[in-house]
Amino acid sequence: MTQLNTPYPATAYLTGFLRQHAEGLGLEVAQADASLGLFLELFSAPALTRMRDVLNGRRRSQRPRIAPPPAIEHFLQHAGQYIDTVEPTVRMLQRRDPSLAFRVVGRAFLPEGPRFAHLYADPASPEEDPLLSAFGALGTTEQARYLASLYVDDLADVWRLGIDPRFELARYGERLAASAPSFTPLQEALDAEPTLVDSILDALTQKVIGDSPDVVALTAPFPGNVYGAFRMARTIRAHAPKATLILGGGWVNTELRSLSDARVFDYFDYVTLDDGERPLLSILRRLRDRSTPLVRTYVREGSAVALRNDPSQPDFPQRETGVPTYDGLPLDRYVSLLEMLNPMHRFWSDGRWNKITLAHGCYWKKCSFCDVSLDYIGRYDRPGEDRVMQRIRALIAETGETGFHLVDEAAPPAGMRALARQLLDEKLAITWWGNIRFEKTFTPELCRLLASAGCVAVSGGLEVASDRLLKLMHKGVTVQQVARVTRAFSDAGIMVHAYLMYGFPTETVQDTIDALERVRQLFAAGCIQSAYWHRFAATAHSPIGLEPRKFGITLRPPADITFAHNDVEFADPTGTDHDFLGRGLRKALYNYMHGVGLDTDVREWFEESPAPRRRARGRPARQRRAVPATAVPPHLIEDFLG
Repeated sequence: MTQLNTPYPATAYLTGFLRQHAEGLGLEVAQADASLGLFLELFSAPALTRMRDVLNGRRRSQRPRIAPPPAIEHFLQHAGQYIDTVEPTVRMLQRRDPSLAFRVVGRAFLPEGPRFAHLYADPASPEEDPLLSAFGALGTTEQARYLASLYVDDLADVWRLGIDPRFELARYGERLAASAPSFTPLQEALDAEPTLVDSILDALTQKVIGDSPDVVALTAPFPGNVYGAFRMARTIRAHAPKATLILGGGWVNTELRSLSDARVFDYFDYVTLDDGERPLLSILRRLRDRSTPLVRTYVREGSAVALRNDPSQPDFPQRETGVPTYDGLPLDRYVSLLEMLNPMHRFWSDGRWNKITLAHGCYWKKCSFCDVSLDYIGRYDRPGEDRVMQRIRALIAETGETGFHLVDEAAPPAGMRALARQLLDEKLAITWWGNIRFEKTFTPELCRLLASAGCVAVSGGLEVASDRLLKLMHKGVTVQQVARVTRAFSDAGIMVHAYLMYGFPTETVQDTIDALERVRQLFAAGCIQSAYWHRFAATAHSPIGLEPRKFGITLRPPADITFAHNDVEFADPTGTDHDFLGRGLRKALYNYMHGVGLDTDVREWFEESPAPRRRARGRPARQRRAVPATAVPPHLIEDFLG
């Protein structure tokens, strides 16, 4: 899965580009979203009926009988109600049946499984209603979508726990799937007895490709897409054996730079690296004329893998890549989930956004943890505001929607200023948000300009919230600067999400506790409204991965890499228990985003789970691992803000 609320941009960009060249090559170009398609197949009455039958059959044959997880037990007890309600609920989440919201908020229409547990009254505070405090007495539509999202999460748990442990809805994870140095585990999974999810994906693939396509290209942006991409390729091989298959996407670009396992080419004929426009066009021309050279493309030659790259064919400038198009994608079938009450998180999962870029690559490209050596970050190219405006107008005309997500690595401040001025000059009202660097260029004046032109939210990296570590990672910002910039955005009415990182090389327990205290003060001062802690991972293509000694660590890469290679294990002499700290960091942030615990000592978030033994009065004893008090002055952020 990628996103359920809006199309991932890769196919829209490549479809628009290839249609520019369609006449010269005799192309008909179509696109499909298999991620959305799989969700809609799984969350349907026929699929839930099949899932119920599989789980019941397994339970009847089980000796001795073992109690299933609560999610499965609840599903089986209420399977008929789930089967009856799943399709109406999905329609409501697609905004196609809004009146159903009145039944959903009545709390009798949907079966409520384990994901709903937090909504029931706390015995200590029975008078508090979480839904009433979040949505008030009127927010019927929003409240219904929140309840429906919990319902979807309950069903996703059943699919994962009962049918296929690989299945998950799109969501952030602490770390993406670890790099797989060998293709063998993936091959074994593909050769194993298919699960019900596999069978449904196989049938969907046949439906998607239609009758005998000449070429099928699949994009795999994330590790979680890879198994599905290879499974789809195998199905296409069986049902359209003459089709040429191509694999590309973000995961390929970062993970397959050392590919040497020829078994990959049992599934795909070509594997492309970096931007897809030039490699795809070269492949399509080569299929007509074998003398056409390839660009950044792996092929199998005999029993070996070869990377073919003609350097005389440069990448297309961003001005020449065409206008992205969603033509052919079922825009009215995307599903808006509202899983967290924090308003900033809704930008990722709620509502449909047209995707646009102000520039290719990153204008900073110095952060030591980032894959700055790779093309998608290292090659900076702005198409110009006139071309950006052309694309915005074209997408509005095509979709009828005026919401835009800037999917830049870091949107350039100069580009954002120019875009805002053109939007205001042309009186074009759009709503937009994107990722930035918290740099001093974002003055209060610029933030107000952006807000007046429709910017409603930004996200950016505060990372370790420590000046020492920010300097070590060459981030180019300080905590003081971040505080002032985020406050300028917030004062302008623009919501702010901060990406945070823990486990960076040489980060100590004291560093982490102090970082959390600074984050607490940023929330309390109204500088940020949302944040997420990511566990640091050393990657092979970052400055840390290329020169680990400069950062005080030793890499432990696998001895033999023939398939995927990106995340690299490392030894940090500080010996900090980042797993333990991560649990407290996540707990603190969850509460901060709900406005809870902002006056609590940060050490309180690092209590251990209840111990098995009990105190005399019957309450579970809690253990607190020793964490140091913060060394950060209690009014540091207030002082920074003046």
